Amino acid sequence: MKSLMLVTAVALFPSFALAGGTHEGGHDYAAGAPATDGEMKTVEVSMRETDDGAMVFEPQELSFAAGETVRLVITNKGELEHEFVMDTVEANAEHKELMAKFPEMEHDDPNAVRLQPGETGEILWTFKNAGEFEFACLMLGHYEAGMHGPLNVTKS
Repeated sequence: MKSLMLVTAVALFPSFALAGGTHEGGHDYAAGAPATDGEMKTVEVSMRETDDGAMVFEPQELSFAAGETVRLVITNKGELEHEFVMDTVEANAEHKELMAKFPEMEHDDPNAVRLQPGETGEILWTFKNAGEFEFACLMLGHYEAGMHGPLNVTKS
């Protein structure tokens, strides 16, 4: 009986880890890598809802050069909790599906920040690879309400 319980616990462990609400980093990020503090350009991004029910980022598009290091200062100017996640369109789509299954999932990824209304957070990032990426809020229904935009990284 004990071995059956152990097998069951081991089989269910991944589900418990996800349902527990933590999504820790540990993969390579196509757009680049976390940066350390130092000389860098600061870019301010705000998140909010509009009177007509849309959810938006301002600016609606971000562009950087490969090799550029930036301090993204992200402020939630809305009345709801929001997040800012940057990755490939495909990775964000997969992450969004996971968030739909586990909406209380918290992030511990260097490419993301989740903020309550009125809060401000930072992401220090070096954009290493040229390409077309995306920033988005992957909380249930927010992406569909318009909270996503292109993140373009050009060759330096």
